[in-house]
Amino acid sequence: MRQLYAEGKIGKDELLEAESESYHSPGTCTFYGTANSNQMLVEVMGLHVPGAAFIHPNTPLRDALTEAATEQVIRLSRPQGGRLGLADMVDEKAIVNALVALLVTGGSTNHTIHWIAIARAAGIIIDWNDYSELSSVVPSMTRIYPNGQEDINAFHDAGGTSFLIRELLNAGYLHEDVKTVMGPGLSQYGQMPQLSESGLTWQPAPERSLRPDVLSSARQPFAADGGLKVLEGNLGRGVIKVSAVASEHHCVEAPAVVFNDQNELKAAFDAGDLDRDCVVVVRFQGPKANGMPELHKLTPYLGVLQDRGFKIALVTDGRMSGASGKVPAAIHVYPEAFDGGPLARIQAGDLVCLDAVNGTLSVRLDEGALAAREVATQDLSAHHQGYGRELFGWMRRGASNPEQGASVFWTSEA
Repeated sequence: MRQLYAEGKIGKDELLEAESESYHSPGTCTFYGTANSNQMLVEVMGLHVPGAAFIHPNTPLRDALTEAATEQVIRLSRPQGGRLGLADMVDEKAIVNALVALLVTGGSTNHTIHWIAIARAAGIIIDWNDYSELSSVVPSMTRIYPNGQEDINAFHDAGGTSFLIRELLNAGYLHEDVKTVMGPGLSQYGQMPQLSESGLTWQPAPERSLRPDVLSSARQPFAADGGLKVLEGNLGRGVIKVSAVASEHHCVEAPAVVFNDQNELKAAFDAGDLDRDCVVVVRFQGPKANGMPELHKLTPYLGVLQDRGFKIALVTDGRMSGASGKVPAAIHVYPEAFDGGPLARIQAGDLVCLDAVNGTLSVRLDEGALAAREVATQDLSAHHQGYGRELFGWMRRGASNPEQGASVFWTSEA
């Protein structure tokens, strides 16, 4: 529907109706983007009560889970029951479990930043190589939008987190010997909550997925790997998620079309300037430039161009989040353009190659020619003022690079 809207084939009212029907319950996002990926990872780390991630709000079961979680917090904090804090639970094994959950479910690429920052806050250093190496050995087990046509409710109905965790534990992909809010051991998370006349209980996950088209077993996954890769070359270093990208689109080499603002792309699309093979470069979108806004506006237009038969890819120092779908997108590329990175030297027509098979991101220029180019600049004042954005100026100025969590608590030199 968003692609139809981008092409002008439907109006705003029809788009709004479709989106309203998709988000059908208060507090429930059906899209498997950043919020639902958060729920998944936190549960696999043992920081929720089992099976709580995707229970709908304003239901008796959700209310019972909230009460049970509150009671468990009290039990853990009582002197006679001992004390178990976040620092006891978030260790190296819990972080690895979270990354495995992210990769096997095709979760939001925002977590290639978020979980690096979370790990660092716990004194654990991880980088994109850890994601990539794990991704190469874990299976892809879900087909949830944007990696499939079904939503997060279908995943939950298929067996949800309990089935997924039990499958991954049995196949040796998760650490069982971790501390959780329920006590020692992740195996108790292979259960789902149920509410009956006798109260809240937890029952074992189904033996088989109830929706094999949405949630697979570990032995018969949708793909042999998790679909997240690191890209590196003379344009910098970034990541790409290919779990929803058809294999014929994993490598794209085409002339660059350069934008300094995502809103510029619509005008070029409407004018027909993008009806050709091209690598769309959208720069000055990193954490230091404008706070790294979501670039989801680009997805419908790029998807339309790909459907028209053109070879299309995106390269940006910004983020696509859960919107990373069928179009190959090199995201979080750094050094970002604001810091004078290579993207600031790219010009329209340069031949850019995004190769997700070999993990490279390059422009077909020799090193001297690229270095000799004038560094582009951009007036970003409109992104720094209004709506209270002035409050966050110090955060933009102090942000580290994306592979260090884009955090103000440590710099790129740390």
